[in-house]
Amino acid sequence: MGYAFCTSACFCCRRNFSYNPLRVPSFDDPRSGTREPICLRCVEMVNLDRIKRGLKPIVPLPEAYDPFDRDLP
Repeated sequence: MGYAFCTSACFCCRRNFSYNPLRVPSFDDPRSGTREPICLRCVEMVNLDRIKRGLKPIVPLPEAYDPFDRDLP
């Protein structure tokens, strides 16, 4: 049994952060055609704008920014 996490730059702010790649909020990048992770700080900032515009806030899944059990499917 072991734990793992991913580390990369946030799509929005470009700061490095750690996350669970199966649970982290992400954005479809139309330029690359890939999903790009978003840090919690940026999710919170984006949510302020979403709420002002009458949209539902992004709610990160539990453990989105925590290490995960690498043995789980």
